[in-house]
Amino acid sequence: MRPADRLFRIIQLMRSTGRAMTAAEIAEKMEVAQRTIYRDMDHLIASGAPIEGERGVGYMLREAFDAPPLTFTFEQLEALAFGLRAVEMLGDPRLGQAAREAKDKMVALLPKEHAERLVGAPIHAFRASAQPEPPDCLGDVRNALSAKRKVWIAYHSLAGERTQRTVWPLALSAFGAIWVMTTWCETRQDFRDFRLDRVEGWKVLTDRFEPGPHQTFQTYLTLLS
Repeated sequence: MRPADRLFRIIQLMRSTGRAMTAAEIAEKMEVAQRTIYRDMDHLIASGAPIEGERGVGYMLREAFDAPPLTFTFEQLEALAFGLRAVEMLGDPRLGQAAREAKDKMVALLPKEHAERLVGAPIHAFRASAQPEPPDCLGDVRNALSAKRKVWIAYHSLAGERTQRTVWPLALSAFGAIWVMTTWCETRQDFRDFRLDRVEGWKVLTDRFEPGPHQTFQTYLTLLS
């Protein structure tokens, strides 16, 4: 890890804990030697970071503090460029627009050489001629997922069965051009996955949901493992 990255992570760690931390604790989180943290703290304090404390006692962030933005490596910029382009290809129009706006913001903030690298990264994502357009319901399902609203769907399964369900959207996953919604199904009282390209009708309901410990996406992943 580059020293600049580690300094940024130390600030983020101290902000998240909101309490005093010893150099040993920080070193364990950063996976470096304790003496490295001592040097990092000396550097941060000398740079004006509002950190109180000393060696052998502990350190605490005195007030709200934002570390300066990181400078991305060229490889990181290529990864970001590819990710943004893939979102434009696979996402719904609103998500694609958000990706373009995010790129414009990054270009405005990055140094000129890095901005050019982001815009001109030679790694691209294209939609194949046979690749289907994003499902019409994708944008609405994304909004329901964010707002924790129930969704009514009319579904046509691969086996030919047509059903109507009220579901709690827990996660969206893209498998190439196929979008899958993982849900808690009120009919089955269990987890169910639905391909969005098989959804024939849908309506975002006003009812909200709050998953119990046994109904979360994390629990679903645990059951798969």
